Amino acid sequence: MEREKLIKRLIIKCFDIHSVNISKKNGIDKNKMLIDKDCVNQLMQQEKDIKNVNINIIKPREHNCRIDTIMDFIPISTKVLGRIGEGITHTLTGVYVMLTGVNTKGVQMSGFGSTDGYLKDNLKLGCPGTPEEDDYIIHFNVVLKGDVPTTRELSLVAHRACDIFIQQFRNILKMKDGRLADEIHEYVERKSENKKRIVVIKQVAGQGAFHDNIILPAEPSGVKGGRSIIDMGNVPVILSPNEYRDGAIRAMT
Repeated sequence: MEREKLIKRLIIKCFDIHSVNISKKNGIDKNKMLIDKDCVNQLMQQEKDIKNVNINIIKPREHNCRIDTIMDFIPISTKVLGRIGEGITHTLTGVYVMLTGVNTKGVQMSGFGSTDGYLKDNLKLGCPGTPEEDDYIIHFNVVLKGDVPTTRELSLVAHRACDIFIQQFRNILKMKDGRLADEIHEYVERKSENKKRIVVIKQVAGQGAFHDNIILPAEPSGVKGGRSIIDMGNVPVILSPNEYRDGAIRAMT
């Protein structure tokens, strides 16, 4: 008789967003997301190397717009119960945050290749980690001071600023009634005594020249609380399937 042992259970509750609009305050009201553009003022106060932050909303299928180089696409997800890989996670569907960056001298925040130009020419929709055709994109553009060297630390400044912005919506999302979720997905990890164990090896960049990779942050796909792959010396790290699907890796490369 096959014997199985329950290891971890992860429940992801999805709240679908049908519209994103500029407002006087941040909010998530039913299927609507409201963004206060003035909330970025505190970001410039916390990060001395930031000159300016611009936020605008890109509607579905309206990708014929110019952007600075794409640094990341980030889902808006938050832990309601437990740590990364277990418990309950709330996430928004139908919307992504796109982080772009440039400095005041026009130097793009890119390592081996810039993606500045028209968004439609630099975005492959519907791929793992990118928006779908019908998704809204919250464009978070960071303008960094030109007299600061474009190093890995400067790249992290932009990521931290964006993370602080997203955290405001994570805090709102934590308070959503999970019973009102549009979709609920449950992922259970079990250990079977008589079955083979499978390991998937994923190699991420760790050259340390410009970009970084963060693992196991406090929030799914976040920055705060995570550890740098580079600072860890690129040593192998074992993650469970649920940790991986719950946003344990923030790939900035």
